[in-house]
Amino acid sequence: MRVPKDTHVAVLMGGWSAEREVSLRSGDACGAALERAGFRVTLLDVKRNIAEMLRELRPDVAFNALHGKWGEDGTVQGVLETLEIPYTHSGVLASAIAMDKERSKSIFRSAGLPVAESILVDLEVAASSHPMALPYVIKPVAQGSSVGVHIVPVGANGPVASIANERKLYGDKVMVERFIPGKELTCAVMGDVALGVIEIVPTVGFYDYEAKYAPGGSNHVLPAQVPQDIYRRVQQHALAAHIALGCKGISRADFRYNNRPGGESELIVLEVNTQPGMTGTSLVPELAAHAGHSFEQLVTWMVDDASVNR
Repeated sequence: MRVPKDTHVAVLMGGWSAEREVSLRSGDACGAALERAGFRVTLLDVKRNIAEMLRELRPDVAFNALHGKWGEDGTVQGVLETLEIPYTHSGVLASAIAMDKERSKSIFRSAGLPVAESILVDLEVAASSHPMALPYVIKPVAQGSSVGVHIVPVGANGPVASIANERKLYGDKVMVERFIPGKELTCAVMGDVALGVIEIVPTVGFYDYEAKYAPGGSNHVLPAQVPQDIYRRVQQHALAAHIALGCKGISRADFRYNNRPGGESELIVLEVNTQPGMTGTSLVPELAAHAGHSFEQLVTWMVDDASVNR
């Protein structure tokens, strides 16, 4: 059912995660697009009293433009469920599982999706010795936007000792994952439809936080220049991962495709983002536009799709 254009939409943005600045940019962009689409919009820089703010504001829909911990891990979704405010993106359980890289991998394996071998290691152990044969990747277990990701290449002099000083970011354990060489691919799902596939080519280094959000940090090739069977498999895997986690609305799945000699065309699901970025350099608006949906149409669809009991 389509909501009337006089619907009052509260855009939740900011928060206090490591991705606060990106969330503010996503919120500004989405709020402006919603206003252009005719909605009544209030931008809310989320604080810890968000429940009281929402009770006082009483919006018809909450557009969740938060990224990272608290906004993307099921916590704020629980607040919205308690207040019975329809909201965008995935619900409590899917958000919580998708944010936890180890638990989401378990779901992917059960669904028959290919994932990279990985182990959970105490932070101090990963900082003091190589816990896996080189090359490998160190990741926080529960962060988004490639925050805190380190690639440890063949020939590295030693482990990434600096992570020992970043317990607030990593927690007690880190994920250590086999590094998959080759192409970085991504595919968004909109409802029950997989959109196109983008190849992400970082201009420097790898597709880290800066490459994702800094202007010129990466080049996007759409449609990705990969064999058609790989293109279709990415779309199929993205939709299967979305369904396996129980996602709603928009999600985006990230992949590595090893197209190098001896790589045997290995395609690996890295993770699913339940709150993908919506900034000027973000992938989901670009994928939606490629499918024929303007930014205004995209955010309107997301408001139309909002609900509780997600």
